[in-house]
Amino acid sequence: MISMSATRPDTLGHSNGRLAECPTSPNCVATQSGDEQQRMLPVKYSTDAGQALENIKSMVAKKFSRAKLVREDGNYLHYEFTSLIFRFVDDVEFLVDDKAKEIHFRSASRVGHSDLGANRKRMQTLVDELNQ
Repeated sequence: MISMSATRPDTLGHSNGRLAECPTSPNCVATQSGDEQQRMLPVKYSTDAGQALENIKSMVAKKFSRAKLVREDGNYLHYEFTSLIFRFVDDVEFLVDDKAKEIHFRSASRVGHSDLGANRKRMQTLVDELNQ
């Protein structure tokens, strides 16, 4: 099965305050994307970075039962979201910029070309929850 053979990309993580760029396929969205079609706005926050990270973790746990936190490093979180039926894995990353008071994110499918808007829909749900 394709989803079982998909391995975690080695491009995940952050460098110099930036998450990796999205691939050219339409199955990725990111706040720092250079491609307007893939870009979403970062989430503004008014607390400190630690509270922003806790808010993200709490909200993901509440809204997405098939999400697994696989890495937490300072102001960075990496989750794997697994789809119910085909078990496809999407990598979702958050980077909290405490200086700008913004939460940056990147959500990308590991396999395939199109995700039928699944990553954008998921991230819009997360953005809406964080903005409440």
